[in-house]
Amino acid sequence: MDLDRPPIHNTRAVEIFVELGLTLQQVRQDRILDEARETADPVHLMRLFGISDTTAMKYIHSAHPHRTTKLPR
Repeated sequence: MDLDRPPIHNTRAVEIFVELGLTLQQVRQDRILDEARETADPVHLMRLFGISDTTAMKYIHSAHPHRTTKLPR
């Protein structure tokens, strides 16, 4: 961010991602997963991204598969 320059327009931000072959949803998912790798705290993810507890836990399990235990049947 350069304070000496005006902010870019929303449509330009979308165009940048499209030029890279990405969607905003893909970027958001990657950001959530990256945060889950750093914190492993579902409440933090829920507050930061406004996601449900179920979704937060899915990201935690994806980010830390070695911590996931299988319950006996």
